[in-house]
Amino acid sequence: MITSILRLSIERRWLVLSLIFLLLGAGVWSFQQLPIDAVPDITNVQVQINTDAPGYSPLETEQRITYPVETALAGLPSLDYTRSISRYGLSQVTVVFQDGTDPYFARNLINERLGTIKSSLPPGLEPEMGPIATGLGEIFMYTVSALPGAVQANGEPYDPTALREIQDWIIKPQLARVPGVVEINSIGGYNKQYHVTPWPAKLLAYDLTMEDVVSALRANNDNRGAGYVERNGQQLLIRSPGQLATMTDMEQVIVANRSGAPIQIRDVAEVSIGGQLRTGAATLNGQETVLGTAMMLMGENPRSISRAVAERLKTIQQSLPEGIVAEEVYNRTILVDKAIATVEKNLLEGALLVIVVLFLLLGNFRAALITAAVIPLAMLATLTGMVRTGVSANLMSLGALDFGLIVDGAVIIVENCIRRLSMAQPSSGKKLPLDERLEVVFNATNEVIRPSLFGVLIITIVYIPLFTLTGVEGKMFQPMAATVVMALLAALVLSLTVVPAAIAVFMSGKVSEKESPIIKGAKWLYKPLLTAALRLRWLVVTVAAALVVVSAWLATTLGSEFVPQLNEGDFAVQALRTTGTGLEQSVAMQEMLEARIMEFPQVSTVFARIGTPEVATDPMPPNIADTFVMLKPIEEWPDPTQTKDELLIQVQEALEQLPGNNYEFTQPIEMRFNELISGVRADLGIKVFGDDLDQLLASAQSILEVVTTIDGAADARVEQVTGLPMLSIHPKRMAISRYGLNVADVQDYVSMAMGGESAGLIFEGDRRFELAVRLPETLRNDIDSMGALPVPLPDGSYVPLAEIATLEIAPAPNQISRENGKRSIVVTANVRDRDLGSFVAEAEQRVLNEVTLPAGYWLEYGGTFEQLESASQRLSIVVPLTLVLILGLLVMAFGSMKDALIIFTGVPLALTGGVLALWLRDMPLSISAGVGFIALSGVAVLNGLVMLAFIRDLVRDTGDLVSSIVEGALIRLRPVLMTALVASLGFVPMALNTGIGAEVQRPLATVVIGGIISSTLLTLLVLPALYRIFHGREKRIVKH
Repeated sequence: MITSILRLSIERRWLVLSLIFLLLGAGVWSFQQLPIDAVPDITNVQVQINTDAPGYSPLETEQRITYPVETALAGLPSLDYTRSISRYGLSQVTVVFQDGTDPYFARNLINERLGTIKSSLPPGLEPEMGPIATGLGEIFMYTVSALPGAVQANGEPYDPTALREIQDWIIKPQLARVPGVVEINSIGGYNKQYHVTPWPAKLLAYDLTMEDVVSALRANNDNRGAGYVERNGQQLLIRSPGQLATMTDMEQVIVANRSGAPIQIRDVAEVSIGGQLRTGAATLNGQETVLGTAMMLMGENPRSISRAVAERLKTIQQSLPEGIVAEEVYNRTILVDKAIATVEKNLLEGALLVIVVLFLLLGNFRAALITAAVIPLAMLATLTGMVRTGVSANLMSLGALDFGLIVDGAVIIVENCIRRLSMAQPSSGKKLPLDERLEVVFNATNEVIRPSLFGVLIITIVYIPLFTLTGVEGKMFQPMAATVVMALLAALVLSLTVVPAAIAVFMSGKVSEKESPIIKGAKWLYKPLLTAALRLRWLVVTVAAALVVVSAWLATTLGSEFVPQLNEGDFAVQALRTTGTGLEQSVAMQEMLEARIMEFPQVSTVFARIGTPEVATDPMPPNIADTFVMLKPIEEWPDPTQTKDELLIQVQEALEQLPGNNYEFTQPIEMRFNELISGVRADLGIKVFGDDLDQLLASAQSILEVVTTIDGAADARVEQVTGLPMLSIHPKRMAISRYGLNVADVQDYVSMAMGGESAGLIFEGDRRFELAVRLPETLRNDIDSMGALPVPLPDGSYVPLAEIATLEIAPAPNQISRENGKRSIVVTANVRDRDLGSFVAEAEQRVLNEVTLPAGYWLEYGGTFEQLESASQRLSIVVPLTLVLILGLLVMAFGSMKDALIIFTGVPLALTGGVLALWLRDMPLSISAGVGFIALSGVAVLNGLVMLAFIRDLVRDTGDLVSSIVEGALIRLRPVLMTALVASLGFVPMALNTGIGAEVQRPLATVVIGGIISSTLLTLLVLPALYRIFHGREKRIVKH
């Protein structure tokens, strides 16, 4: 079949070459459709269920909301696990499904279950599912702020409430219409409300209660229709408008009549514009602001959508009031573009290096061009495949592409064709007749096509283990394997069709095979070395074996990590304050912190989210702030040679001087990555499971003491679960029964007076604002005189609150975390200046020896290291199986176990170079480096295959073993050197690049370069020596 395809390609060469244009068209079209991101989205299939429960303590939230929701979800098809947080006023349950579950199907299942438990939840509470976005869906953030001197229509300066109104009613509705945006999440400012604040003394004087005020407002704020009448053939609609529109209208509402005189709202209360009790705030460069976050619909293209949002925001700017600015503060496109620029630079430089090598070593301009043409064509075919299979272009998927590997097959074919054509050239220097030329091309290609195809097939097969990875590691590395396999298969098809056709068409005329000086020099050096290696064959093999043993030992000392950290160019600081810190205090502390960071000339902007936004995608208490620090380009820094890590240390030292804060340093995407992977924002999370909160905390504290003493631990802390100050008002049951009250009466009064009660809505065009009744702010904040508040009795008289209830301030649980229906607490730590694998191993051992857990309590280790562990376990089974498969293929190709094993020795020797390269560059073993080793084993086998096949044929023809080995090795020196050089040089830019995202690709490139150097030396020296040892005796018999 291969022969007939070759024959067809050469005979119908013009048709084959014209198909290139078809490929060009498909590739260019696919490039425009290709989704582009910085990193693959690793979010598992998860659905968040948020329930707002105003006034509920963490314990009540857990009992009344979280537990029923978790119980209802048990037993859902494809459910993986659930985890939840119960916090003051909020329950969040995250439901994680197995990979491959349709997210819309999962949401339907949850919706159905939530419908069945509504009756068992407290009245008025409605669980809601979070937006249909992934954890990395926050692709664009902007702030809304007023320029100095800007004033509202009423002449007053803009306050946070006015800014939030602009965000909610002008900006948000327009941005929400951008295709691919699923949610605009707001945080900061206050939701505007109309407040009616009665004074208890005035209510007492007029013998009124707060309930009377609420009832009066409800009864005077409505429009009614009353049908229609017909008069003189005309239809008249009847309506009675009575809706409150202005604050004056509200003040004039009559509450009651006393002695014939109407008592209006203004007689007993003040009417003002106020803000809702808020759960979160935002700051920008040390000033309070309003922050909006655009969230992307799952499965969309982050680059195009964040661009579209940025464009729409510029358009919206024209519709904003004078003096109001909506400015972009975080745009995922910037990171994506930087990361893709890194990849483009690597691929372009790699391709150029490969082409230069081809020109130098082939010594024929046309031949080098034909080989180099395979690079763009294979790339276009790969892009088409990526679009068809839904793989996005990112650092990981494009990170293992090496044009050297892609042109390997073509190099072998072209090199052999030139050699054959120049040999067939008549000595008179005349042109070869067409038929003869085509026949030579056919034979030359046919001679090497099988080892070449076999080699590409083997390199393809070695990527199979990556397809077996599941979960997070699968999402990261499967796209990489898919892209490489698609590129190799494309190159394979091109080598079989376009390359022979192009040689047949373009290599007409005089074909000279000038041996380049490099090859001449190499042969001059190589021949005596090879002769020596054959003479001292046992020594060569022993040294090679010793090298393998040394590198195997060296590999155990390297340490391990999952994936090297992607440098995003910016960083994030999570500021943690004492539990119970109020939102206003937190904002004040945050403004100081930002002012301090802004003193660094390298920083362009700082903005922060404090507490929980409107849609609780990321619920945080008010004492925690996520601070995003955006840096200027390095060339604008005072000292461009300074590294980001050095700047981080300076920032950390400066922030340590500010009292009342603890810090965790991370990066915007990395922070979400870690949280998505395991619900923990750090490299390592030790989860303690059990029932009693106090015991859980005690165990966690003793684990923390152990972890902090381990070398390399940074930012180690226990989740803040206690210390939330709470003012509890306990009704005295005997006292309230004497006054004819019950517990609910006292609770209703306190809830209305302090928390406020809604008395309807005020409409202003499209906008609608809540009308709330509660005590004036001065009384609400005066805890000392709260006991004097008059509670109305059934007979119309009053009793002070202190008479019928006890007021007490005491700390309470801050939050309750659960996983799979069991309470848990997490000890987190980041790892600095040390590899993750050895840190976790030491932590596990130390905790086991030094911490004793009571019965019914247990530990689980989570965080990014989990992925390292599961990937390593799976690869440790699949990689050996793949190697066995390759060995099987080699046995099939050569029909000899002996020859297959000789070639197979290339694998351990190639790995030797990879391990040495990692050790020299002080890099730990990571899954990225593992992919490098996988690619290496393919290249090593390919080189051995090409050389051994040739030597075997020569031995069969001449019967002289030693001279056949020497001659065969010298003839195949050029293709072996070329494949090695192009494969390693293709990765050189990747190994040396320092751009955004380069650190993810660096280990892979380092391993390949190191390994190719060692495997080439092996192919050229050890392999002939082994062949001589294995075949020495039998061949001598043939000779005699």
